[in-house]
Amino acid sequence: MKQPSRQLVSTGSPFEPKVGISRAVRSGNIIAVTGTAPLGPDGKTVGRGDPAAQARRCLEIIQSAIEGLGGNLADVIRTRVLLTRIEDWEHVAAVHGEFFGDIRPANTIMQVVRFIDADWLVEIEADAVVESQP
Repeated sequence: MKQPSRQLVSTGSPFEPKVGISRAVRSGNIIAVTGTAPLGPDGKTVGRGDPAAQARRCLEIIQSAIEGLGGNLADVIRTRVLLTRIEDWEHVAAVHGEFFGDIRPANTIMQVVRFIDADWLVEIEADAVVESQP
């Protein structure tokens, strides 16, 4: 039996090589996007103190990673939103709705103690199933 192909995407985060991770991995028709922090192209935090701006940046990175592996947001079946302040959930959920309002993937929102960088208020993960072959 042939093993599914495996493709990796990096988005240039300084944490990817340090931790030994890819932003996203596609194996066959499954794409898994790792916990995505609100980093700009310069590797610095975007939207300090603004959970909505940080969520928007996370989702832009996720969208780019999925598209880089031949998928699109419509292929997303599950997202996970991790917050350091659960009271930010409505601001972050509103941005999530901008990206996924018609797609409506399964979703979990949860609070965590903190992230690698104390300025990050949110990280988002996503899983997608792509019907087309890579």
